Amino acid sequence: MSPRALPPERVVVSEGDAFGAHRSVVPAGALPQQAWRLDNDFTRLFQGETLVSVETLNIDAASFAQVEQASVESGASGDDVDREVAHIVLRTVADRGKQHNPVTGSGGMLLGSVVQVGAGRRDGLRRGDRIATLVSLSLTPLRVDAVRAVRRTSAQIDVEGEAIVFESGACAVLPADLPERVALAALDVAGAAPQVARLVNEGGVVVVLGAGGKSGLLCVAEARRRGGPRACVVGIEANEVAAADLRALGLCDAVVAADARDALAVRRAVLDATGGREADVTFSCVSVADAEMAAVLSTRDRGVVYFFAMSTSFTRAALGAEGVGKDVDLFIGNGFAHGHADHTLAMLRDMPALRALFERRYA
Repeated sequence: MSPRALPPERVVVSEGDAFGAHRSVVPAGALPQQAWRLDNDFTRLFQGETLVSVETLNIDAASFAQVEQASVESGASGDDVDREVAHIVLRTVADRGKQHNPVTGSGGMLLGSVVQVGAGRRDGLRRGDRIATLVSLSLTPLRVDAVRAVRRTSAQIDVEGEAIVFESGACAVLPADLPERVALAALDVAGAAPQVARLVNEGGVVVVLGAGGKSGLLCVAEARRRGGPRACVVGIEANEVAAADLRALGLCDAVVAADARDALAVRRAVLDATGGREADVTFSCVSVADAEMAAVLSTRDRGVVYFFAMSTSFTRAALGAEGVGKDVDLFIGNGFAHGHADHTLAMLRDMPALRALFERRYA
């Protein structure tokens, strides 16, 4: 993608809060992720804000699936679905000053070029740097002037617009050795692999729900690296094409075609694939609701269930585990981990088959 000419820098009017509370309009003073509406007037900036010329929105998988379903339910089909998706995103940004899906509560991240670097940044950003943001669109002040293209296969939308990254918000300069869209897709879920590295031990049983998606693939790859050849890695994937890709990748001991919303069927499939062993660690990366209990039931007592998907309900997970008598540790997925961008991009470089799959899907 060729970068567009950069717009002029803006006047800085006053000092801003490092976490962005000064941009919260409704309610005033809230942290920006919690706010219903943010100030997206970028004719002036506050000290500490970095201005970005936005070219692509990488919508969170759960959010994009909901928007796509809403488009179909409205009667759209074919190319009309793309237009309706664009309309819904434009309406959300106009209403809220950010891409914060009011149904799923999730956002995504973006690709663009730095227009103006805010005071206080320590990451060496410069005007003109091509970057991906590593914080959610649900807390990123955003203005979208036009939608240029909707690419449903990758949940990416090409736009013309601008955004603000606060002093506390992480960014990654896009690497020269990877296609930008591939790097964007990987960085969208960059927190996945480092979390797997912290939780998986050599020789353990690892189950990944939604293993054929972006975060699922990274979880499977890191589980194999950390678990080694004696580990048993089971991928659960309902989509036939994604399941075929997963099998071809060769990192799973078993790939099971199952609907993660059917907890009992998933548990039976896991036990069949592992010779009766429950998982030491289960990662839930599905983009639909009601998959919590499949993860819980597949995991041994005192095991770990890590919910990386934004479709997860804390209530369903916590009360459901209690209801079936499962003494498991429930972890909420954190998309940020120190060094997560470098970790994830290095994994693509180190694993040629994984990189090739990402390039085929997202380049």
